[in-house]
Amino acid sequence: MKEIIAQQRTFFNTHATKELSFRLDQLKKLRDMLKTHEQQLDEAIYKDFKKSPIENYMTELALLHKEIKDVKNNLHYWARKKRVATNLANFPASSYLYPEPLGVCLVIGAWNYPYQLSFAPVIAAIAAGNTVVLKPSELPSHTSSLMAKLIQDHFDPAFFTVVEGGVEETTQLLDQKFDKIFFTGSTKVGKIVYKAAAQHLTPVTLEMGGKSPAIITKDAHLKMTVKRLIWAKFLNSGQTCIAPDYVMIEEGIEEEFLKLAKEEILGAEYAFENDNYVQIINNSNFDRLVGLLKKDTIYYGGKTDKEMRYIQPTLMHNVTFEDAVMQEEIFGPLLPVIRFGSLDQAIEKIQTLSKPLSCYIFTGSKQTERKLLKELSFGGGAINEALMHVSNPHLPFGGVGKSGIGNYHGEAGFEAFSHYKSILKKPTWLELPLKYPPYSSSKFNWLKRLLKL
Repeated sequence: MKEIIAQQRTFFNTHATKELSFRLDQLKKLRDMLKTHEQQLDEAIYKDFKKSPIENYMTELALLHKEIKDVKNNLHYWARKKRVATNLANFPASSYLYPEPLGVCLVIGAWNYPYQLSFAPVIAAIAAGNTVVLKPSELPSHTSSLMAKLIQDHFDPAFFTVVEGGVEETTQLLDQKFDKIFFTGSTKVGKIVYKAAAQHLTPVTLEMGGKSPAIITKDAHLKMTVKRLIWAKFLNSGQTCIAPDYVMIEEGIEEEFLKLAKEEILGAEYAFENDNYVQIINNSNFDRLVGLLKKDTIYYGGKTDKEMRYIQPTLMHNVTFEDAVMQEEIFGPLLPVIRFGSLDQAIEKIQTLSKPLSCYIFTGSKQTERKLLKELSFGGGAINEALMHVSNPHLPFGGVGKSGIGNYHGEAGFEAFSHYKSILKKPTWLELPLKYPPYSSSKFNWLKRLLKL
């Protein structure tokens, strides 16, 4: 580990990565690698998840191609020095912000979207001019080994390399001094990463999760709400950090919602046979999810097959906040539905929980929309939609509180891996005497006037 990082630090200190042409060339190489080996990427992720090529492209590769294109179109603008205003006390002068790369960066990817959640932060790190050590999740073993091989075949390890392994290798990496650590995963592991980073005063971006609510009011367009919400929940078998974790629905429309939701699930034909559904990642997560099922709360679904790691899309009703399914982020194809009377009651209950990564508001009322946006704190989200905010590179993505620290995507990703040097530039043809001794009451009065402006 020390040798890898020393090699990257030596390369970084050659200043080669500070050239924009170098960064763009490396990103083009990454884009070409993803395109050339798309079939291999499809095959590997199918072995891990039974994820189909169309879903792999839609939820992983397409987003990466979009990120690279966005960097290509905007890097010269993001990386330029930015002139800012100068206060009167510094007259005459000009002031600038100079973005510079942080150095050697560690990216720890997540298992649920192994390509997207590994390579998206790597794209941001390269765009900002850093070297990168990528540690993909070991749980989807086929995607991890393929990423390692492809990166080894296409990139100089002094610039970009992959370290495979589990807890032991990750711990060894975290013992090293990096200039930035970017982590995607659970809050539990995020705390470990944060603690390790603190030993070296290394800045971090932590992308975690939480129980992201979907709030549905009586005036929502219920049929469209169901269509969008069911897709967002059961995509990737619910193994999505920004999936709607549970539904809070206004009294009087719960039965209609459940009926429409069941019809939507049946119409979508979620099954391995037609490549419309993916597996649970491993037996441990399968057993955890099965343990959350209570027979008297199942409205529809609940069928399981451990050998295939299959859990049927499941709608749950008669659920309370005391039930096991509401004690932790579900991260699977179970959707609890909880009624609320007044909007204030719903807000009050959500506020007792940790701030979620996402929140989805389904309503036809602008007043309701404004109230929920004002009173609930969450990382990001959508109104009358779910999940799709993550596809917009102009919207910074990240959490708040226990759901995350910092954000990325688009320019926000460039900023996450950059330091902005603040520079004041003064000419030598004039220097006002006010700040120099000897001091006098006259100078004091002038200073008070100037420093107030």
